[in-house]
Amino acid sequence: MENPPEKTPATWESLPTWLLTQTASHAQRLVAEGFSSVGARGYHYRLLATLEEFGPASQAALGRRSGIHLSDMVAAINELTDRKLVERAPDPADRRCNIISLTAAGKRQLRRLEKRLAETQDELLAPLSPEERQRLTELLSRLLDHHSRRTRTPE
Repeated sequence: MENPPEKTPATWESLPTWLLTQTASHAQRLVAEGFSSVGARGYHYRLLATLEEFGPASQAALGRRSGIHLSDMVAAINELTDRKLVERAPDPADRRCNIISLTAAGKRQLRRLEKRLAETQDELLAPLSPEERQRLTELLSRLLDHHSRRTRTPE
């Protein structure tokens, strides 16, 4: 006798926190699979995109701007450097620090990652109309902004 599929309690299925968590899990899986299909990880995208937007930077600045912890940053930069997607050079102002720069190959890889990310967005949001996608993005942005402000520490 085959067991019936496991079912989530109905009281959970309508909770926004449950729905957000489950959807986030699917989103993370889709993004990871998309990046993996072009030989990359999420950290690679975040670093390449940060370098393109803000220009060359120290590892510390990249960490702050991309939200990647320093211990993960070093490994990701090493991976990108080995693949010639970024260059690491001593900072002329402080030889103890390195400046990380985006290479032409890094820009091409960033374009591939952006394409995969756009495809992932389409896959995740497939059941929604363009208007619904925009509204969902606005609502999620509002929630994130609200909670980000509440958790920031005063300077």
